[in-house]
Amino acid sequence: MYTISDYGAMIADTARTQAFFRALRAAITPDSIVVDIGAGTGIFSLLACRLGARRVYAIEPDDAIQVAKAMAVANGCSDRIEFTQDLSTNISLPERADVMVSDIGGVLPWFRNHITSIVDGRRRFLAPDGVLIPRRDTAWLAVVEAEDWYAQQTAPLKNKGLEIDMEAAWNIVSNTFNRTNVKCQHLLTEVRHWTSVDYADVENPDVRGTAEWSVQRRGVGHGLALGFDRVLAPGVRISNAPSTPRKINAGRTYSPILLPWSMPVALAAGDRVIVHLEAVLAGEDYIWNWKTSVRGGRSGAEKARFVQSTFFGVPLSAARLRKRGASYRPTLNEDGRIARFVLDSMNQCTPVGEIARQLSYEFTDRFKDPKDTLSYVADLAQKYG
Repeated sequence: MYTISDYGAMIADTARTQAFFRALRAAITPDSIVVDIGAGTGIFSLLACRLGARRVYAIEPDDAIQVAKAMAVANGCSDRIEFTQDLSTNISLPERADVMVSDIGGVLPWFRNHITSIVDGRRRFLAPDGVLIPRRDTAWLAVVEAEDWYAQQTAPLKNKGLEIDMEAAWNIVSNTFNRTNVKCQHLLTEVRHWTSVDYADVENPDVRGTAEWSVQRRGVGHGLALGFDRVLAPGVRISNAPSTPRKINAGRTYSPILLPWSMPVALAAGDRVIVHLEAVLAGEDYIWNWKTSVRGGRSGAEKARFVQSTFFGVPLSAARLRKRGASYRPTLNEDGRIARFVLDSMNQCTPVGEIARQLSYEFTDRFKDPKDTLSYVADLAQKYG
């Protein structure tokens, strides 16, 4: 979920907003119906109205939609925008849209339920000849030097004065995504196309692919930089690749991702680097796996091999993993019994205040403060009501 500062940063990112404005301008006519998925504070919805859209459906699960409503009133657009605070996959629209716009992919298209939401919206909301914004994302990869990041992350682990083995902590850090600021001087290889996603026909949210390079210059490799080139409309694109011309640079909202290696590797010009990279949607987020092989250019001997995954970047106990197994037989703990009590009461249309009163009676040891009890019930009512 985004914070207010996140939304503010996206609004202030003129490279982003101007690119989407140009794409919307190319697609919208005075009779257009527009659906804005993940509308946030409503900037795209307001732009669509400004460009003459007849009707706009703004869908946003976050409370930021209240800001969007206020801005619509202030800009004289409230009569043409219908706001819905919910996930787009939970709702239906009364008519098909001519244009569907969204920017819910984070810094990469493979982010939470972004692709599944777009596929669902394309099927249920968009007219057969409707326009998708954005249209296509192409992911790029490069081997990079990231000495500053590496030094910052490993410095606490090398504190000899503590005399503590911190290898387990580094195993987590080295299997975790990190935003990075990649410049041309950080590149040890060329920027290589990895894979693409075309939103007009994508169905599978998972992705996998291979990239291979010949190292261009001597240096120390610390990992892989991963970013995108995005086509919003014909002739309108943005990119966060390090060599991107300023006029199409993706701006401050989108920083490339660093997939670190388990240890630095001294590279020479001509060395070969092969990477197998995949992203698999598991529940509401992706697990990323990257396997790297580095071979000497002349000898062909393997210099390094890494098998890494964001799965290893999250500390999980054996007990927690066991609970995710298909054969595990769960029983409700006290928190589960409390939640069931509230949900059963909601299912009987009991008022929130009455549910709170009954809850404090049934679970006296847990709910002694009436305000805390009411707040707990209200939170569940907001989430599931």
